[in-house]
Amino acid sequence: MTRISTHVLDTATGRPAVGVPVRLERLEQSGGWLALHSTQTDGDGRCRELLPASAALSEGFYHLVFDTRTYYASQRVTGLYPSVEVAFEVRAGESHFHIPLLLSPNGYTTYRGS
Repeated sequence: MTRISTHVLDTATGRPAVGVPVRLERLEQSGGWLALHSTQTDGDGRCRELLPASAALSEGFYHLVFDTRTYYASQRVTGLYPSVEVAFEVRAGESHFHIPLLLSPNGYTTYRGS
């Protein structure tokens, strides 16, 4: 299975963060980031597959960009971080990445999930 997924939980409300815009990008040899896919979290705060079927998960550096400004504006909340960027490295033989984000208006944390 080749997959990159995420789950965003709003720790201030204790609920999934619905409608958070999320973008997956890969670092190119030129040093620029190439956007691979953009979506938003579903009703459970999840993006189940961020890597398009046409894209291969190759070794290299990737990052997820969470547009928290848009999310918090929809909640009528002012957040400290307008976006959260989570960079990670894919190494040879790895094929599944689940990167959860625990989010509050004044902080966040992330980890490698299963």
